[in-house]
Amino acid sequence: NFPLAYQTYGELNAEKSNAILICHALTGDQYVASKNPITGKEGWWSSLIGPNKAVDTNKFFVICSNIIGSCMGSWGPKSINPETNEPYGLSFPMVTIQDMVNAQNLLVEHFGIKKLHSVIGGSTGGMQALYWSVLYPQKMKSVMLMATSYRHSPQNIAFHEAGRQAIMADPNWCGGKYYLEKKYPSKGLAVARMIAHITYLSKNSLQNKFGRNLQNKDSFSFNFDPEFQVESYLHHQGMSFVERFDANSYLYTTKAINYFDLESDFGGKLSDAFVGFSKNKGGKFCLISFSDDWLFEPNDTKKIAHALIACGINASNIIIESHHGHDSFLIENDALSSTVSGFINQS
Repeated sequence: NFPLAYQTYGELNAEKSNAILICHALTGDQYVASKNPITGKEGWWSSLIGPNKAVDTNKFFVICSNIIGSCMGSWGPKSINPETNEPYGLSFPMVTIQDMVNAQNLLVEHFGIKKLHSVIGGSTGGMQALYWSVLYPQKMKSVMLMATSYRHSPQNIAFHEAGRQAIMADPNWCGGKYYLEKKYPSKGLAVARMIAHITYLSKNSLQNKFGRNLQNKDSFSFNFDPEFQVESYLHHQGMSFVERFDANSYLYTTKAINYFDLESDFGGKLSDAFVGFSKNKGGKFCLISFSDDWLFEPNDTKKIAHALIACGINASNIIIESHHGHDSFLIENDALSSTVSGFINQS
């Protein structure tokens, strides 16, 4: 008995056959195609989802829920524990990608939907979409993954651990009980976001966007204030993140991603994960990666594609040329839009 916050777009048809589930990334939310009431910003995939867009809400019923463990209305560490009438904090149970998917399945069942038209996700959302095909292989016609992998690399685990340690080193974290102390580990969380954001970009995108340009000055100040444009950018990203996200949720969700390893879950043979989906008559996969994404490299999706094909599953693997790094799946791109539109309409 737990809350799950969600948004829907479009209308569910009488046959309940036109539903598409969108799975959001690490710090995303359910406001995939509508204005976020906290930040006031447009939905993070408003360029792809809406009337007459790639995911046309004149045709499809789109569902997007906030993952459990997060902080945008779904059950998470800042939720009230009914046994204590206080926020869970670190007494909140550890969650996994599988748990997130199981919670989403309950929502889909709530709508009375027997089979989704498609499950779509990017980055951490792609991991969720991947696990949908494993846990509920007969409950969707197609799956689309973007900028994701079947597991986190040691390098990615290391970046997440550095971010968690930044949060826990903040004296205002108070052992996770900052809710009760009326404090907030804003500095630690901001640093964690800065570390993560470096991985979302690429060397070329940083060079093209900022170079070594200074921010509002012509010469060095020779102190420790942010001087370069790239420094100011990271500080802005860090502080704006603090305004919308919960620190403990960041700990829980990054840990869930680190635990995710679909290959190990199936004894080191990735193709075994998709045996169930291979029995899904007409089931299809589309995998999209981006040329300069070094967080989840194109080879990651290539390995998933090979595992799918080994099971006899219809799978397309597409690499889109990009200059925005991992964040490319969130940035408007004609190639991405046409690929998404073509795949879900064909499916």
